[in-house]
Amino acid sequence: MLGRERRQERREGGGGTRYQMRQRMISIGDDYVIENDRGERAFKLDGKALRIRKTILFEDMDGHELCKIQERMLHVRDSMEIEGPGGNRLAMVQKAMIAPLRERWVVKRDDAPDLRVQGNIVDHEYTIEQDGSKVAEVSKRWFRVRDTYGVEVAPGENDILMLAITAVLDTMAHPAR
Repeated sequence: MLGRERRQERREGGGGTRYQMRQRMISIGDDYVIENDRGERAFKLDGKALRIRKTILFEDMDGHELCKIQERMLHVRDSMEIEGPGGNRLAMVQKAMIAPLRERWVVKRDDAPDLRVQGNIVDHEYTIEQDGSKVAEVSKRWFRVRDTYGVEVAPGENDILMLAITAVLDTMAHPAR
C-alpha cells in the first residue's frame, strides 16, 4: 500500500526536497559542495586524484562517506557504479547502447526496479523515473545563478542516491572535465 501512495504522491508533484548544484560540478582532484534549497551546505563530493579510474566520494559535511562513485573499466558500455559505505552496490548507471536522437541512460538497482533517465542530460533538463513515475527532476530553470541547476527529489526517495546519480550523469555526459 505504501508504494502505491508514494507513486500517487509523485504523480501529483508532492513537493520534494530541492538541492542546488553547479554546472561544472566536479573533475577528478576537485571538491564540490551541494547546497539545499535554503543555501546551506548539505553534502560534498571529493574527486580523488591519482587513481587509475575515476572515483568520487560523496560525503556529509563532517566528512563521513555516504557513498562512493567509481568508473567501471572493461565493460561493454560506459558505466559507473555507486557503492554504499560498506562497499555494497547501490546502483549501476549505464549509457544505453542504442540512442538514435538522444542519449539514453538506465540505472540498475539490486534492491529496487531500474530507473530510466529521460530528457537532455548535457543541458541539465531531465527526469529520473521508476515505472513511469518521476522520482527526481533536474533543471536549470529554478535558479537565476549562471551555471547552476537544481535537483528535486520526490518525497520518500533516497536523496543521497538521487544526488549521486545526478553526479554520475554529469561526470559521464561531460567526460573532458
